Amino acid sequence: MAVRPLVYYPHPVLRRAAEPVLGFGRDLQALAEDLLDTMKAAPGVGITAPHIGVLLRVTVIQLDAAQEPRTYVNPRILWSSDETIRHTEGSVSMPGVTEDIERPAHVRVGYQDTDGVERQEEASGFMAVCLQHEIDQLDGIFWIDHLSRLRRERVIKRYEKLRRVKG
Repeated sequence: MAVRPLVYYPHPVLRRAAEPVLGFGRDLQALAEDLLDTMKAAPGVGITAPHIGVLLRVTVIQLDAAQEPRTYVNPRILWSSDETIRHTEGSVSMPGVTEDIERPAHVRVGYQDTDGVERQEEASGFMAVCLQHEIDQLDGIFWIDHLSRLRRERVIKRYEKLRRVKG
């Protein structure tokens, strides 16, 4: 469909909780397709509607090109494990910087597909990390919020320096 402009940190929309999707149909499908196109162009493996300035609870994830992209509407974490893993995270809204973050290693997520059908999915490892990362974003929690104050300040300084260099 279309690559849409990204919203970049520290835009306030990234700190707002997204609204639940209530209408399912052509507009939602078009949004999901635009999110996929935008994510691929960024490039990234996950994106939410707030990343393009749309405050709706929609995320698209595609870990690699060999897998089908997955669209999650109104996703929520139903369960998470006590076991944790560390993984490098970043954001299409803060390109060029990453940092290791610790999260639960396994999750169960409830969501709707683009037709409004309720579904559940269990995920482990990288997919679990991605789901938690994107659901956090839908809740207005930016990935750097999981860092200590010192590490967060360092990431922000690195990002600001990159933006100045790129102009």
